[in-house]
Amino acid sequence: MKINQNGFREYDARWLFEKDIDLEGITHLGKGLGTQIINHTKKTNPRVIVGQDYRSYSEKIKKALTEGLVSTGCNVEDVGLALSPMVYFAQFNLNSDAIAMVTASHNENGWTGVKMGIKKGLTHAPEEMSELKEITLNKKFTTGKGNHKNIDDFKKIYIEDLVSKNKVNKKIKAVVACGNGTAGVFAPEILRGIGCEVIELDCELDWSFPKYNPNPEDLEMLHAITKAVKDNNADIGFGFDGDGDRCGVIDEKGNEIFSDKIGLLIARNLAPKHKNSKFVVDVKSTGLYSKDKVLNDNQCKTIYWKTGHSHIKRKVNIEKALAGFEKSGHFFFNQPLGYGYDDGINSAIQVCKLLNDQNKKMSELMKELPNTFQTPTMAPFCKDEEKYKVVDDMVKKVQKLQKENTKIDGQIISEVLTVNGVRFSLEDGSWGLIRASSNKPSLVVVTESPSSNDRKKKIFDFIDNLLQKTGKIGEYDQKI
Repeated sequence: MKINQNGFREYDARWLFEKDIDLEGITHLGKGLGTQIINHTKKTNPRVIVGQDYRSYSEKIKKALTEGLVSTGCNVEDVGLALSPMVYFAQFNLNSDAIAMVTASHNENGWTGVKMGIKKGLTHAPEEMSELKEITLNKKFTTGKGNHKNIDDFKKIYIEDLVSKNKVNKKIKAVVACGNGTAGVFAPEILRGIGCEVIELDCELDWSFPKYNPNPEDLEMLHAITKAVKDNNADIGFGFDGDGDRCGVIDEKGNEIFSDKIGLLIARNLAPKHKNSKFVVDVKSTGLYSKDKVLNDNQCKTIYWKTGHSHIKRKVNIEKALAGFEKSGHFFFNQPLGYGYDDGINSAIQVCKLLNDQNKKMSELMKELPNTFQTPTMAPFCKDEEKYKVVDDMVKKVQKLQKENTKIDGQIISEVLTVNGVRFSLEDGSWGLIRASSNKPSLVVVTESPSSNDRKKKIFDFIDNLLQKTGKIGEYDQKI
């Protein structure tokens, strides 16, 4: 049996299939998860929804996982080919005790993983992941008698739920790009259903991902959407990741809009109808939320929190926030707009509603925001066993530089936020972030300046210089 312990990450479980985990390891994971669900729910036969993405090996992994769950006493209800948000929705709609979705999201082929959750609308946080790891690796399994049944046509129920309450009057022409991932079976139909004219791009399922990974932060995917938007004279372009919980946006001129800015536009559209609301954003997000006039005029509050879909979901839940936005494209809409979890298609729907309500083009709405210069998310390689120590050292280093009034491009550090790695802000609102990636052996670096492109670069050079001195980092995945 093979199951590499490093696969139990902060809030996702991910492995290279057969290199780091084999089918027997997956069955053990199912036994661990089943035991954990039984311990938490205090039920002998809890009901667990399972689904899988379109990768060639996902179905056999789901089968092995199900065997493990059933052996502990879980009653497994299988919704088949699914998006992560469809499985999350199924927990509400079918009122189950837990969920397990077999997906490695946007990771390259060869990766597999499981997104799991017990409390409705939430996925495992670090505490649950370490508990699951401990049960699984030490084989502290419960035994019981569960069963397995298929839930046929659940896809229709999920699609109908999104379509029925989200019709738009304005005819929006949308490019819908799915990178040949699982969202191709869902997104075009749903967006047509709400009233959009849809131009499909790479929506045929092909688990080999022949063009690029389905990842709305991937520049190749974004460039393909840009071209399709321009060629078709579309109003908007949407890019969905492999398991459909994230969405990237391109405006009608073909410009990529980082998701944190989209979140701010959506928050501004919602604020007058939902005064005194809270919004949660991750530490990679633009600094514009905290000073936004529309949000402030409507007594709305923004909370900066830890990056990661599981962290933001929980914070949205705890704070009873109206919505949460993550720079990577995970958006979370709470009641009355959603169930609190991340659904990329619901995010696209909210963008369509924004265009419908404001009756302006996306580029015009963007012009209403103060201009900032932002880097993409950059990830320098750093070993899993070293990355958290490197980040701890960076926190101490930045705090020391703040105390010493060290200047970066002539600006002192005015604020240091350490909820997740270190985010330091300068006097003019420029900022830089260093944190550990929660699902890959790498760090994450982002910088933004409202003042100039040059300052954005200088902050990056400052961070890169600090990191290079550690001797612990390798190549960046992309770099400015």
